[in-house]
Amino acid sequence: MRQIALDTETTGMDIESGNRVVEIGCIEIVQRVITGRRFHAYLNPDRDSEPRALEVHGLSSEFLQDKPRFADVAAEFLAFIADAELLIHNASFDLGFLNHELRRAQIDLRLEERHAVLDTLKLARELHPGQRNSLDALCKRYQVDNSSRSNHGALLDARLLADVYLNMTAGQGSLSLDVASGGLNAPVVDHAVPVRIPRRLATADELAAHELRIAAVEKKSGAASMWRQWSAIRTWSRPGLVRTGNVPNLHGMWDSLFAETSSLPEQILMLRGVTQRKFKWQNAS
Repeated sequence: MRQIALDTETTGMDIESGNRVVEIGCIEIVQRVITGRRFHAYLNPDRDSEPRALEVHGLSSEFLQDKPRFADVAAEFLAFIADAELLIHNASFDLGFLNHELRRAQIDLRLEERHAVLDTLKLARELHPGQRNSLDALCKRYQVDNSSRSNHGALLDARLLADVYLNMTAGQGSLSLDVASGGLNAPVVDHAVPVRIPRRLATADELAAHELRIAAVEKKSGAASMWRQWSAIRTWSRPGLVRTGNVPNLHGMWDSLFAETSSLPEQILMLRGVTQRKFKWQNAS
């Protein structure tokens, strides 16, 4: 299997503000081995980086002024990633910018339609719910040396991402024993044991930061946010269980959800997804 760990640096966070890609870094992985093949390009975005972005990657307009434009390297980039699964941390951000650059270069394709994409941020959140899952945090968790990362750089970050991904997914292969022959062929019997998953509640600072973010969105849009429109304090009861908290008014969705989860044990403590830690399961008293 061929995979490409991919990262970009940009002039800012928003495509709508005219921001562009200034660096692309790709690292090749074949059969879970980093091969040493790579693609790397600095790009002239024909604009200045926003101050915050410049602090992150340190790529000044003076440094980038003699670099190629995306259209000049697009064919080489697409050839390098051809037929590979893309590994991207927070994939929607990088894919959004790369697809935008492809459109500007009059190349009619979307990368996620041509390639399988694995978002390593989503994978990390599934493996480590309630914890920090930035690339730096994952490097620390998996003991990947990132001491040279004084600034973000697409090629360096792609290499770190490749190492982190291989550590995160280590041990996914199955090992089984043939009891009769002493070989490795018989299936392993997995005895599932209910596990109480610890809940991480938002701190007061996190709640305050969240409220400030919602308020900023509402100020910019001039209307109540979808978060507030959907939030309603409700209590839902089912035999042996009570659900409390801010629950979106999604009507029939919950009926089908309860039907699908009715066979699960009462050890379920949290339902993630729509409300992100805003309600919990408790044994009914």
